[in-house]
Amino acid sequence: MGLMVSTDRLLAFAAMSFLLIVIPGPSVLFVIGRALAQGRRAALTTVVGNTLGACVLVVAVALGVGAVVERSVLVFTTLKLVGAAYLVYLGVKAVRQRGSMRAAFAGEGPAHSGLRTVWEGFAVGVANPKTMVFFAAVLPQFVDRERGHATVQMLLLGLVFNVIALACDSAWGLVAATTRSWFARSPRRLSLVGGAGGLTMIGLGVTVATTGHKE
Repeated sequence: MGLMVSTDRLLAFAAMSFLLIVIPGPSVLFVIGRALAQGRRAALTTVVGNTLGACVLVVAVALGVGAVVERSVLVFTTLKLVGAAYLVYLGVKAVRQRGSMRAAFAGEGPAHSGLRTVWEGFAVGVANPKTMVFFAAVLPQFVDRERGHATVQMLLLGLVFNVIALACDSAWGLVAATTRSWFARSPRRLSLVGGAGGLTMIGLGVTVATTGHKE
């Protein structure tokens, strides 16, 4: 059997996906925040969660939910606001706990379980409005109807998107985790990182809630 998706379409979709992914959005900023607060392992675990969330979005679009989200202002807005509220909640928590940053770096604080970190990354990934709109509005345009198996084609294209996202987000996380040691040398820097990271997440949540409204 030949390629389900033509090489031209695959390359065009990969290029468009890369442009969308490389610009920091909710998922990337969340990964960077985790890298600075908890280090490389937490950042990469968050990336796994984000990618799983994006995979759920791909499957949802492929099975037709994307069309419902795209046409229903209520569904679109509900998903977006839930994601925004969760970001604000995590941001507020980070600001309130900024004093415990030094303990976390020293390994004195309670460590997040890997499963919990994956879950929090998943929640951000699955409620990412940028990815949601991209899958619902752009992904179907790259499906070749003449080749049939539209659902399989969407899943394949979604896999390409997620492989690119996994690589890019991991790179962001590793870079942030590498600069983390500079902050760890000063308690004052640690509090600033905790506060700034929390405020960034709150700002991100507010931005997600107030932009991209469907008309």
